[in-house]
Amino acid sequence: MKTIFVLFDSLVRNALECYGGSAVATPQFKRFAQRAVTFDNHYVGSLPCMPARRDLHTGRLNFLHRSWGALEPFDQSFSELLRSQGTYTHLISDHYHYWEDGGATYHNRYSSWEFIRGQEWDKWKAMVQPPLERFKQMYHPLQQPEGPNDGRLQTMVNREYMKSEADYCCPRTFQAGFDFLDANRDADNWLLHLECFDPHEPFAAPARFRERYPTGYTGPILDWPRYKRHEETALEVQELRANYAALLSMCDEYFGRLLDYMDRYDMWKDTTVVLSTDHGFLLAEHDWWGKNRMPFFNEIAHIPLVIAHPAFAAQAGQRRQALTQTTDLMPTLLDLHGMKPPATVEGHSLMPLLAQDMPLREAAIYGMFGAATNITDGRYTYFRYPHDMTRQDLYEYTLMPMHLKSMFAVADLAQAELARGFNFTQGVPLLKVPARRNAKGQPVGHTGQGSGYEDTTTVLFDLASDPAQLQPIRDAAVEARLLSQIGNLMAKNDAPPEAFLRLDLSVPAKSMRV
Repeated sequence: MKTIFVLFDSLVRNALECYGGSAVATPQFKRFAQRAVTFDNHYVGSLPCMPARRDLHTGRLNFLHRSWGALEPFDQSFSELLRSQGTYTHLISDHYHYWEDGGATYHNRYSSWEFIRGQEWDKWKAMVQPPLERFKQMYHPLQQPEGPNDGRLQTMVNREYMKSEADYCCPRTFQAGFDFLDANRDADNWLLHLECFDPHEPFAAPARFRERYPTGYTGPILDWPRYKRHEETALEVQELRANYAALLSMCDEYFGRLLDYMDRYDMWKDTTVVLSTDHGFLLAEHDWWGKNRMPFFNEIAHIPLVIAHPAFAAQAGQRRQALTQTTDLMPTLLDLHGMKPPATVEGHSLMPLLAQDMPLREAAIYGMFGAATNITDGRYTYFRYPHDMTRQDLYEYTLMPMHLKSMFAVADLAQAELARGFNFTQGVPLLKVPARRNAKGQPVGHTGQGSGYEDTTTVLFDLASDPAQLQPIRDAAVEARLLSQIGNLMAKNDAPPEAFLRLDLSVPAKSMRV
């Protein structure tokens, strides 16, 4: 088997034509869905970027035990498992978080890898004396750096070196993918993980894509919203959304070039293509921009998944209603190459669903370390928050004490205890480190735009009558059922005692660990 796993970042499901979107032209994603199986109820697991990728690599939820961080020594990565049985795995990505402290153990799980430089605040180009006044005039005040550690200045420097379309990261990433295929398409038993940081912010795309979405805005460059409440003018909202649309259109075109390549070399007969994302993004819906700080509405949590497998070509264009999530990708990728998942995996292979739709799970929990624990059964979504976000106990369990862009502080590690391991740590004990807190006293998983939580009220939505999640409902029976399912799924994932206590749930006996 040959597998091409294409992962975009912040690919908004309802913006895609194959999921009913109409404001953005995405004919290539639609074209792919017409020859593949499309999953209509696919959800995130852990958020944001690297927690989602740990879910993806291990087939387990990350957010119940730790925040953003590296793969742990006891983690069983799909890529390393495939390598162990002779499948060649290759990562091509411009997702620079892999090369920061908090992602540093992922890319080395592959047989080989290639890093495309320059996205967002990747420390790519050096400029000792950047033209600060020119940048101040060139970019909207919303995008100006707010201190020496704000990576927006590095982004401005990087963008100075992206003059032509070929300089942009998405084209360079796909070109590296074509180079790999040129050299290896006739070989067998490989997996290419082709990952684009786009359409993650900043929403910078070449002019020919941006011209498709006129707004009338004439101010400085405005293509990077901050993760905050919506306060912009209507025209500024249009401009930001238009820039996202332009970037999504570029992703669509370059993904289409991959489809063209598959056609040209008749690769559909022996190659599986898997398309997905890590999470979505709020573009002023619910009066919020971004992710992390606000509740995980479906614009963030309900994500695309489309799979084309040569053995299921007869199912082309079909859709599946089974409830799936990111943790299912790991056992699916193993299954594609004839490998069974380890006993620690909680996800399910989706191979049987390619043949026909069938129930996979009753409910799925998802969330971010320190925020709500959320659940959906496909009909309802329920966001369960602690009564007081400042008084909850929360700990990071890790042997790789690294945050997004730094190691754990010595002062934090000085408070660490040695804790008994979990059912997935292969008998290995862990450091138990009190979670960092923000100025409000809320535990936080990593610094930056997602360093605090707001709108932290427990709410229930009925997706059948309110798919946009605009009107919370009260239904004690439904809430009790979903809360029971949260507890059962947390126990199944061997969540620590404090994960139950913060939600006012009883702690299972087996979770009473020291």
